[in-house]
Amino acid sequence: MHQPALDGMQSILDFDQAREHGEPQQRLREVRHRALSFRERFLDQPEVLFYRSINLVRVPYPTWYAYSGVFAQSAYKFPFVHILNRLFVVQYKDFSGQIRTLLFSPSDLEANRATPFFNRLAQSFPGAKLAQRIMAPIFRDVAKALLEIGIRPEQVDYISYDHLHTQDLRTWLGNTSSSGFFPNARLLVHRQEWISVHNLLPCQADWYCPQGTRGIPQERIIAFEGSLALGPGVALLHTPGHTEGNHSLAVRVPDGIRVTSENGVGADAYAPQNSRINAIRRYAQSTGSEVILNGNTLENSNDQYISMVMEKTIAGPSLNPDYPNCASSSECTPGWLTPGIDVSYLMGEAHFGVLQS
Repeated sequence: MHQPALDGMQSILDFDQAREHGEPQQRLREVRHRALSFRERFLDQPEVLFYRSINLVRVPYPTWYAYSGVFAQSAYKFPFVHILNRLFVVQYKDFSGQIRTLLFSPSDLEANRATPFFNRLAQSFPGAKLAQRIMAPIFRDVAKALLEIGIRPEQVDYISYDHLHTQDLRTWLGNTSSSGFFPNARLLVHRQEWISVHNLLPCQADWYCPQGTRGIPQERIIAFEGSLALGPGVALLHTPGHTEGNHSLAVRVPDGIRVTSENGVGADAYAPQNSRINAIRRYAQSTGSEVILNGNTLENSNDQYISMVMEKTIAGPSLNPDYPNCASSSECTPGWLTPGIDVSYLMGEAHFGVLQS
């Protein structure tokens, strides 16, 4: 596997050993303190050349996963919310001055349906194909999104995901006989995530695409340790919890710092005490929770909680100061098919800067 130092990147040491204390509260305090310092320095870095988030697909998602713990004792429990999966396109200069194009969360919509959980969910509805069009409408696929923006597949340098649940990478990166849809792109993945994908526990198997990472040439993979700066104003920060190798994208943009992962599913998860959803706000008030976990696989809930606090601290306030600038890779959105779950604040799609040819 390639070493990041050869690709105009730099290791980020700010959070090394931050979670070593035996007491979770001490770990939380230490990570929050370091996140505040990191935010101050990151704000001094230049804005990226181009940033755009683009709607791909809206899918039903179990309510008790999206807002873990909130509805456990609630009298009203609609079984699903809608989450809207987005593609994030970032163009920036790396530390050697070379212009790079990163795709964050480029989901292969067709292949990802093979994930055991989503395959069973689709089949559970009467008239599966019709139900899929109604319950999981596709706005565009990755190829169409890039065509709309004006990016050719060969221009993409890197693809990355906060974690590899539901992802099938073979279409993008190919195998020994094919260079894939992105012939020059390499996968940026935390080393622990890559290890986990190939050594799944039974409780994790529902969420990973069978064979989704098999056969990809090793030279197409950059597995990094800890946190990694891709260039000034762009970082991949190790935020374990949802998975052990989870990482978050932090980008310096005109409205501050945007932080993206799937640790939480939107504004209500990152600022539950300000939520307009009564059950979420009351849960936060009664428990003292600063964040609400996306809990489909609670591999380490303490770490995920700390990671979400880290994310919101680095992001700082959004245009609505009641909610942090956390642009979830899959954001909970309101809809007539999911009654009873409103959304207090939507990040939505965003577009900053000018694409460089």
